[in-house]
Amino acid sequence: MEIERKYLIEDLTALPFRPEDYPSREIEQGYLCTDPVVRVRRDGSRYFLTYKSKGLMAREEYNLPLTRDSYLHLREKTDGRLITKLRYVIPLDGGLSLELDIFRGDLAPLILAEIEFPDEESAENYQAPSWLGRDVTFTAEYHNSTLSMG
Repeated sequence: MEIERKYLIEDLTALPFRPEDYPSREIEQGYLCTDPVVRVRRDGSRYFLTYKSKGLMAREEYNLPLTRDSYLHLREKTDGRLITKLRYVIPLDGGLSLELDIFRGDLAPLILAEIEFPDEESAENYQAPSWLGRDVTFTAEYHNSTLSMG
């Protein structure tokens, strides 16, 4: 089960940290289907096929490892835009982590931040700091599967 909140970052300079001071990795992903979500992803040097159930804040997610060749084969079959982004992982208080995605290509200058939670209650009660920007968790237009259709 994936339980996360998503925020729209409009100004990197408003963040209380410098993203480049944290580890990052290149991510490339495309969608074979958006309803239900079936995605292929290159995350650094690792490759995955992912299925996600319906939902906005909480949904089932299954990741299956792929070989590079399998990924490249499936990537050719994706619909819409191939999404590329640089992901920074920033530790937060309470054992949480912020995944900061800086989109590249025709989605630039879009920046989204996601925080994954251990349970729905924690996610629902989370008091986000103001620098996180607008909460877009329940706005489907900011789901990567929706962004891929543009």
